[in-house]
Amino acid sequence: MKDQESFNYTLNLKLRTNRIFFGPGVVELLQRITQTGSLNTAAKQMRMSYNKAWRMIKKAEEELGYPLIDKSIGGSNGGGSTVTIQGKQLTEKFLLFQKKTYQITNQYFAEIFGDEIKSESVELEERT
Repeated sequence: MKDQESFNYTLNLKLRTNRIFFGPGVVELLQRITQTGSLNTAAKQMRMSYNKAWRMIKKAEEELGYPLIDKSIGGSNGGGSTVTIQGKQLTEKFLLFQKKTYQITNQYFAEIFGDEIKSESVELEERT
């Protein structure tokens, strides 16, 4: 290989029906909502508009048939958002699916391309 550079792979898992509706972006959004208690703050942290974040959540909810977040509007506490139990469960399942997929894929990658890569390069994008 050119200048002894090792190579790697990318793998981006998403859930779909007739359309893609759930993946790393929605997972990160739900995690940030859990941390901040706010869809708006979560969207800002991800450098996306509130409108885009809201559409991502609504699209996933439409495909799933259940809510991912509960919103409270205004009031003395200023409103906010919380992730539903189903949203938390789906996030946990997706992250487990992603972890197991990366584990087995890393094994296959090393087995198939092992003579062309350095062993330390097999640490992959498990955070995606």
